[in-house]
Amino acid sequence: MKVLQMIPEMESGGVERGTLELAQYLGDKGHDSVVISGGGKMVKQLEACGTRHLTMPVGRKRLSSLLLVPKLRRLFTEEKPDILHLRSRVPAWLAWLAWRGMDPAKRPRLVTTVHGFNSVNRYSEIMTCGERVICVSESIRDHVLKHYPRVDPAKLRVVHRGIDPSDYPHGYRPSPEWIEGFHREFPATRGKRLLTLPGRITRLKGHEDFAKILKDLSADEGIHGVIAGGAHPRKAAYLDEIRALFEKEGLSQRITFTGGRSDLKEILAISTVVLSLTTQSESFGRTTLEALGLGIPVAGYDHGGVGEQLRLLYPAGQIPPNDPAAASKIIRALLENPPPVPSQHPFTLEAMLEGTMSVYRELV
Repeated sequence: MKVLQMIPEMESGGVERGTLELAQYLGDKGHDSVVISGGGKMVKQLEACGTRHLTMPVGRKRLSSLLLVPKLRRLFTEEKPDILHLRSRVPAWLAWLAWRGMDPAKRPRLVTTVHGFNSVNRYSEIMTCGERVICVSESIRDHVLKHYPRVDPAKLRVVHRGIDPSDYPHGYRPSPEWIEGFHREFPATRGKRLLTLPGRITRLKGHEDFAKILKDLSADEGIHGVIAGGAHPRKAAYLDEIRALFEKEGLSQRITFTGGRSDLKEILAISTVVLSLTTQSESFGRTTLEALGLGIPVAGYDHGGVGEQLRLLYPAGQIPPNDPAAASKIIRALLENPPPVPSQHPFTLEAMLEGTMSVYRELV
């Protein structure tokens, strides 16, 4: 089988990582893998696993990008892929315009993946144009069916995102050297039970709710909050706003901002409870799954992909959405008597990749 994936760029991020993981899997199974993108630092990894990368500016949101349509049509004709897999809106529009002008008997079979809760409009509807449409969670499938009634439900396939259990082994503990180094860098965390809110510093991640929760739990001096994530330069003002909020609530000594980290797995592994307080539904919630994979209790708002994970794997951590008062009670219960986290889960990388291949096999 020959699979051609299209994505705006291969710089960083979850969609890019999924593209790379699938490319590696295709190569391991003896299939032919091609990726078209605007380039990026992950291209070397793609090429190292035997994938051919073709550099084209398919992610540019400008009218001149339409000039790529005939080029793409020629490329599809020359490459003759069995599957054309589209993962993002601008490349999807360009590829679809090229694809629909080809002979239906000779063109590749078309697969799209809806990765997130995009704005509901005609521009986003292109992600439902595939002959099969992969939804990364049941929540995304429900979103598609609710907002795009023209979509045939029979062509939707739920393929949950996944992690490699060997990367996040149950019961994992960082080395004593790492732990000592972390406490030395952030001395306020030493000897404390850590409530960790991972993720980039953006307004959607629920930092305001975290402040309310930490205030509710402040009578317990053994608890310390950790915000593990960096802020984009454009979010610097919001980061200052959040720091000021914790200081105003008298929590400046009870919270640690780690900034962006490459050792998030280790931070999750030494946490007592990991939190997901997103004010809007997330399509899947990879970080919460990573924490659960490590065996760390998770408390999260019960919506989107995080809600799906918790309902199946850790119902004790389900919190009514956007209700910090309820969150405080649930987190307190987890601190006092946490149920064990299951040692196995179905959201594996292997299941995700094989699920994607099953969708391809339906068409080829």
